[in-house]
Amino acid sequence: MAASHGRRTGQDGRPAPPQAPPPLLVACALGIERLALRGGDRSGATAPVVTLRTGMGPRAASDAVTHALRYGSVTERAPVVATGFCAGLVPGMRPGDVVVAEAARGHLPGAPDVPCSDNEPLLRSLKERGLTVHTGLLRGSDHVVRGAERAGLRAGGAVAVDMESAATLRAATRGGDRPVAAVRVIVDAPEHELVRIATLRGGMSAFRVLRSILPVFFEWHRSLLLPRR
Repeated sequence: MAASHGRRTGQDGRPAPPQAPPPLLVACALGIERLALRGGDRSGATAPVVTLRTGMGPRAASDAVTHALRYGSVTERAPVVATGFCAGLVPGMRPGDVVVAEAARGHLPGAPDVPCSDNEPLLRSLKERGLTVHTGLLRGSDHVVRGAERAGLRAGGAVAVDMESAATLRAATRGGDRPVAAVRVIVDAPEHELVRIATLRGGMSAFRVLRSILPVFFEWHRSLLLPRR
């Protein structure tokens, strides 16, 4: 049964005007990621969309997101999507595949998981676009992960790794309950390790996919406004 919501009233007893939906905050680290997102189709957005470039690394991501969500800011109530490129850890992954995190975990020992619990609209939309989608644990790192270190993260249950998602989601949920998601595009994988994102074929494939999935975030944002069953 759909949740019932009472009508808000103002001080004079009259119905208050409906509250505008909060903006959507889309956080990425790199200029090339922001370039891809800014080139995406924004026609399906039902509320303002703020693309935040945090800078590289967990500390930069945490600081930038904390500032963006501060009290009184335009994005104070915004749901948050952490996005950009990542490294795949599972054999068979290819550049351009998409990872939707079931949870994100930081790089420090004992770091708790940040769950991502509203993934169904994301998964449905991505698959409808014919993309290969992987789900599971997204691990954080404070450096670029290569070689044997990837195998160790995979053995610990992760499907992909990046430097900012876990810190982004941890900062976003620090003040309480807030819808969050992490959707990353694989730029390299065990059999497709890249050196420079911007110049190799796998990097350009990931760039095109990242640009194409911006409307998926809008569909997720709209789904959050629907009554819960």
